Amino acid sequence: MAIPKLQELTVTEKSSWKSHHPEANYTKQARILDGDIVHTWAQANQDIELDFMDADLLKLVLSETGLVNKKFHVIFDLNHVTDISYSYKKAITEMLFHWQPFLGLVCFFNVCPSMSVIVDSFSAVAPDNFCVLQTETYQDAIKKALAFKANETVSDNGEHEAAGEHSELKRQFLGAVARMSWLNILDFPIPIPAPDSQYYPFFQAIDALRSDCKAKEIEKEHAIKQLQQDFETRITQTIIKMNAQAEVGKKSIHEFEAQLTALRARVAAQDMELTRVATAISEKTNALRNLLDQIHSLDIDTDVKRKMTDECLKLLETETIEKRLNIELTETDSFFLSKLQKKHPNLNQRELRISLLVKLNYDTIEIARSVGISTRGMESIRYRMHKKLNLGKHESIKTYLSDFSAAYSS
Repeated sequence: MAIPKLQELTVTEKSSWKSHHPEANYTKQARILDGDIVHTWAQANQDIELDFMDADLLKLVLSETGLVNKKFHVIFDLNHVTDISYSYKKAITEMLFHWQPFLGLVCFFNVCPSMSVIVDSFSAVAPDNFCVLQTETYQDAIKKALAFKANETVSDNGEHEAAGEHSELKRQFLGAVARMSWLNILDFPIPIPAPDSQYYPFFQAIDALRSDCKAKEIEKEHAIKQLQQDFETRITQTIIKMNAQAEVGKKSIHEFEAQLTALRARVAAQDMELTRVATAISEKTNALRNLLDQIHSLDIDTDVKRKMTDECLKLLETETIEKRLNIELTETDSFFLSKLQKKHPNLNQRELRISLLVKLNYDTIEIARSVGISTRGMESIRYRMHKKLNLGKHESIKTYLSDFSAAYSS
């Protein structure tokens, strides 16, 4: 397969193929070369640290060029890049495994000395069938990508590493560090050179570090497991407590229901007692009325008859009103209600009670509470009483009742 010349490469660019990183002071940009080579770089005016990988930008470029689920390659310009964040390192490492088998070659160029070992680490940790390179220039990177596409064997420029044992040991060492740090792989065996090798202490140290990190991971897992057990125990205890509280609540409900049943029974008994009392009052009232009729029919002295009649009326009305109003009446109160009922027979028992309470200087709220109605309901009753008492528009019920009581007590 013939490799096209650089000037013959097709270039696809779009203004939307960029991602701004205001906190890191750079803009990530991308374009497509030769139909399937993603060329990406960080546009900046000063040295920068790459903060996070633009996976969405890569997906957008692949989608808009029809490269989804197709073979593609990446050349990455690291000009002005002096460091990359831990999350970026992890993201690139994960990309090397995640994008298989569609990602072919990844080539970094314009790599500064501080970044060279990081790029070498990417190469060391990549899968065996994967090609990660670094070159000096853009032209070198393009040549490597085109050669890879032509199924030619490609490798780093010779100036980076001399062939031989040193190169392989470095690759193994960087790969071990990268797997531990970026992929958290602690079970992967680290090949250790012979004890007489000058690199033996370094591999021993990194393997000891791997063992220590693995032990810490085990401790962490045990701690997490313990926390989960403690959390589950607390949840269980909370559920038990809530169930116990629910049972207490049920018992309280049963107790309240029993108390309510007892109160209803008491109310029923009191209703029966009230019925009995009312019957007795009715019988007594009838007897007193019969006695009044007999007194009226007697041919006796008029004064004596009047006194006897007044006493009977007092007994009759006091008994009836006291029971119905459920208040303890004085002799003066009984006399007042008796005279008021005679003068205004259209007043019902509740209105009589209200009249007495008004005369006794109770306010509207207290009277409403006493008779079991709202304040607005009380105002409606006072309006009807005003009419039943035949009072004028500007006459007061309280003044009228006070004058009425004074007139009969004098």
